[in-house]
Amino acid sequence: MSDSAAGGIRIGTPPGRGVILAAGLGSGMAFLDGTVVNVALKRIGEDLGASLAELQWISNGYLLSLASLILLGGSLGDRYGRRRVFVIGTAWFAAASLLCGLAPNPETLIIARVLQGIGGALLTPGSLAMIQGAFVASDRPKAIGAWTGITSIAAAIGPFVGGGLVDYTSWRWIFLINLPLAAATIWFAVRHVPESRDPHASTHFDVAGGTLATLALGALTYALIQWGDTLAPYAGVVAVLAAVGFIMVERRDPEPMLRLEIFRDRTFSAANAMTLLVYAALGASLFFVTLQLQTVGGWSALAAGLASMPITICMIFLAAKGGEIGARLGPRIPMTVGPIVMAASCVMLLAVGDDVNFVVDVLPGMTVFGLGLALMVAPLTATVLAAAPDEHAGVASGVNNALARAGSLLAVAALPVAVGLGGADYTDPEVFDDGYRSAMIACAVLLAAGGVVSWLTIRNKVLEEQEEAQPDPEAGPA
Repeated sequence: MSDSAAGGIRIGTPPGRGVILAAGLGSGMAFLDGTVVNVALKRIGEDLGASLAELQWISNGYLLSLASLILLGGSLGDRYGRRRVFVIGTAWFAAASLLCGLAPNPETLIIARVLQGIGGALLTPGSLAMIQGAFVASDRPKAIGAWTGITSIAAAIGPFVGGGLVDYTSWRWIFLINLPLAAATIWFAVRHVPESRDPHASTHFDVAGGTLATLALGALTYALIQWGDTLAPYAGVVAVLAAVGFIMVERRDPEPMLRLEIFRDRTFSAANAMTLLVYAALGASLFFVTLQLQTVGGWSALAAGLASMPITICMIFLAAKGGEIGARLGPRIPMTVGPIVMAASCVMLLAVGDDVNFVVDVLPGMTVFGLGLALMVAPLTATVLAAAPDEHAGVASGVNNALARAGSLLAVAALPVAVGLGGADYTDPEVFDDGYRSAMIACAVLLAAGGVVSWLTIRNKVLEEQEEAQPDPEAGPA
């Protein structure tokens, strides 16, 4: 399909379903590897002799490169074709997954996870940008809701398949299973997705910006995980200097990978600030709950993975409805209520302990968490994309994804240290239980703060303004 096909697809048509399936399958695969690894961490640590810090790096190595380079991935998609970069990223992701599955020690697995994140940085912003470029404006909120639901199907299968593979075969298969998934994603993308790009984008490559962004996040992550190490304070200084340098480079570069002017839109900036807070709590809470169920509750990897199924079921059946609610009422209410509901769920999950009962202690909290997430995700995503010009859809998606991953990255790096966990504490039930409770309270505070930010800053007219600005694809030339 040519570029001219972009922007005119309607939801519910065969081409529309094909675009959503390709984008959802690809982003679902990348999302899955950011979360399902939590199920396997305890077994990986036992098999490879890893410390808690190394387990944090196995989780965060992926998020580090993903968050650092996702802006560049969005920019490359805008310039060279969103479908093209999406397909390249999917193939890269598959190759790195193979290396993860074959890793003989923690160091190799950490490196492979960093490489896997690079592939994720290429494919993740493209998944949303392809939807933004393919569908008419009036159908985009519903399409994003459907994309969220498709992504959640992968998440639904993930805990069951991932936990089963860890318990009955090997943790290595949670990575190797990505190979056939990547092949299917590429096939659907090539067959169904129209190419779209920013016609005004240049071929300039922002090497300095990408390097400084990676250095800033990497140094900050090191400082948080290795807190107490003699090099940690120096890493913190490097992180600050690199962050300042990144802003200066992006301001002066005539063709930066991140156009800072898009932050002048209040709604765009507010939605991304809320994303940082909410996804920090989301990543940290799932990290701690999964380990708590195994270390303190004595659950198997499969059982711990399946414990999050209520969240996924809510996303599958209600995410599209959340998009419809956001389109009808405006994004402010769902983006406020959703995080506050999730905060309440974190308090409910404090009941998880050594005598944990799924029906009483886990199911209510996980279900409430899923309801809040399903209400929030599609309106949040639609608001971020609507607040940016269409020609910058890839960069806008990249910014939002980068902040989501950075939030999870920094929370998983900082919270274990903040609550006094380290070394092999993930194997000591009594010590880990105390840290878990403090961490879940911190997650509840972050989520509540995200809801407050949305109520104070998000305006409801952003989606209406975008729809009014979009010409009717069925109308003839003026």
